[in-house]
Amino acid sequence: MRDACLGLTSHDLDFTTSARPEEIERILRGLGGPMWDMGREFGTIGTMLQAAGQSWQIEVTTFRADSYDADSRKPQVRFGDTIEGDLVRRDFTVNAMAIDLINRRFIDPHQGLRDLAAKRLRTPGTAEQSFSDDPLRMLRAARFAARLTLRPDPDVVRAMMAMGDRLAIVSAERIRDEFSKLLLTNAPRTGLDLLVRTRLADQFIPELGALRLEIDEHHRHKDVYQHSLTVLDQAIGLEKARHHEPDLVLRLAALLHDIGKPKTRRFEPGGKVSFHHHDVVGAKIVRKRLTALKYPNDVIDSVSQLIELHLRFHGYGDAEWTDSAVRRYVRDAGPELERLHILTRSDCTTRNAAKATRLRRAYDELEWRIDELAAQEELDSIRPDLDGHQIMEILGIKPGRDVGAAYNFLLERRLDRGPASEDEAKAELLQWWEQRQAG
Repeated sequence: MRDACLGLTSHDLDFTTSARPEEIERILRGLGGPMWDMGREFGTIGTMLQAAGQSWQIEVTTFRADSYDADSRKPQVRFGDTIEGDLVRRDFTVNAMAIDLINRRFIDPHQGLRDLAAKRLRTPGTAEQSFSDDPLRMLRAARFAARLTLRPDPDVVRAMMAMGDRLAIVSAERIRDEFSKLLLTNAPRTGLDLLVRTRLADQFIPELGALRLEIDEHHRHKDVYQHSLTVLDQAIGLEKARHHEPDLVLRLAALLHDIGKPKTRRFEPGGKVSFHHHDVVGAKIVRKRLTALKYPNDVIDSVSQLIELHLRFHGYGDAEWTDSAVRRYVRDAGPELERLHILTRSDCTTRNAAKATRLRRAYDELEWRIDELAAQEELDSIRPDLDGHQIMEILGIKPGRDVGAAYNFLLERRLDRGPASEDEAKAELLQWWEQRQAG
């Protein structure tokens, strides 16, 4: 209903009814479409229908009146009998609207349409009761604030600040999913800032709020928290400019790329501030945090790798990139190279126009160099000029550590000087083996 009021079209339609799941299933089965009932315990039965040349996903749910017990991780499901009783238990007024299809009546008992027009986010009842019933609604408030540019009512903000510890009863998986949905909105910054300001983020990702480092009086280091939000904004902008779909891995890496700074901050002689090795420390911290939130291993691995590599470009300074350096950069990034391009570019938030232009041009040059070498070599799958079987045959050895050492030697040679012929690689291998044996 909310999206319809905003003029947004969707092929997903949600209905609610006094009928119980068994009766809903019987009615929908008569329509002949495929069905699913994974949400049966919550009163939801779904089907797909074809109409007017379109596919429509239909989900029908029995009126609900459920809530959380004081120490429960799952809601206690109770079915209701009226639409008013169902709407009052919804999370926010903008989601507590419905159309009675039989009587053709717009039902809006909590003034959700008025709140939608006023860009206001309120709960149907008191915010404390709503968030007590389902604490995940506090995270949902941040998502709707970002996605729909709604301004949370003061009662909503106060309840979020006072009831953060209530989030402890919600499973890590549900928190993860809601946090991911927020990150994947078009402009998540507002919602993220709401989570940090209310200290709700401290309940599941305390490192985010910890980025609000106290700035020294001479401002010798930037506001790491605001910088991180800006990097996220810029990464989303580049994501769109490069015609990519919203990318959870990239956005997590952009938001958390400096997560290691609070633990590595040092005040150096002369008043300077350093964050040595915050890339390595940050990769370890983010791996631990995302694991606790039950993110898939492939997401954790990718985000950790990007954070560990996000300073690699700057490590070369103003020096010209050698072919060897370009190959190693591509090899270390592996399948994350495009994300690393976006993250590294986004990490430039300096207000110094000349410096920003210099960094942008330097990275432009790096990408050109990668493209040039890629046209000559297989940069996306760099491997030695000889494989393991060839190494064993040439050296007359069996599988073991020597084969691995020879493979690594040839790989380093490949990275240093590019591809070689089989005869050249064989000669280099034999020379290396002779020296190794003599040693």
